Amino acid sequence: MRVFFTGGSGKAGRHAVAHLVEQGHNVVNGDLVPLGHPGVPDIRIDLTDAGQVFNALSEYAVMDELEAGKGVPTFDAVVHFAAIPALFVRPDNETFRINALSTYNVIDAAVKLGIPKVIFASSETTYGVCFADGEVKPEYVPVDEEHPTVPHDSYAMSKVVNEATARSFQARTGIDIYGLRINNVVEPHEYASDFPSYVADPALRRRNIFAYIDAVDLGHMVDCCLRTDGLGYEVFNVSNDDSSVGITSDEVYEQFYSGVPRRPGMERYGTFFANDKAKRLVGFAPRRSWRDSLD
Repeated sequence: MRVFFTGGSGKAGRHAVAHLVEQGHNVVNGDLVPLGHPGVPDIRIDLTDAGQVFNALSEYAVMDELEAGKGVPTFDAVVHFAAIPALFVRPDNETFRINALSTYNVIDAAVKLGIPKVIFASSETTYGVCFADGEVKPEYVPVDEEHPTVPHDSYAMSKVVNEATARSFQARTGIDIYGLRINNVVEPHEYASDFPSYVADPALRRRNIFAYIDAVDLGHMVDCCLRTDGLGYEVFNVSNDDSSVGITSDEVYEQFYSGVPRRPGMERYGTFFANDKAKRLVGFAPRRSWRDSLD
């Protein structure tokens, strides 16, 4: 499968691209910052420029593609991860503009070029907990995809707008567009450096709904979406099966969510960021856990 991937140089993108290459996909990275992954061409592109996006998705990526003499090869899918990744990086209006406009440009070009699938990065922040001013608790736990999305900040607002944009394009064209509400991405080396503090002080994970997603497992989720056709428009929570703190789910609930409606069936150390839909519809099967890396 020939895949155009935006944002491969980012924290989430590096591992996702590596996993897709391992699974045999032919990946081209489009970003302002080169990825530099062996065998993955880098196209320097400003995604807020619609002309650049359209051209990048409809031109040769490497010299070898000229040899067949059959014209520009088409892409089978676009994976759009590029974005201003959080608050505090750019001014609020720029964060919103860049994230919303780049997503519009990517999906618009994909549908006009007949690319049948787009997978884009949404965010845990859409539920209004992560970047709230003060403490905002979920309306119920575990948080699933039916939970209201009421963001309090420009980053999360841009992600909710992107979901509306994606849904509108899908309704008009009928292609598959899947949005990934990605929880806090953790690279393998960060377990040893960061998680001891989360065990010592679970409150540090309140804004992430006590969840996380391993960067390698995120790559697996992207691959699952690439291999699953016919769902139309869907959004998926993406998290690992366990929480990111050492105390049990009952203890997390008693300390932080007392009085919040709780749905039954949580595992003893289960995630509060429900991933059942991804498992059911695309075969997501996260295999990693910080508990395997720490005593």
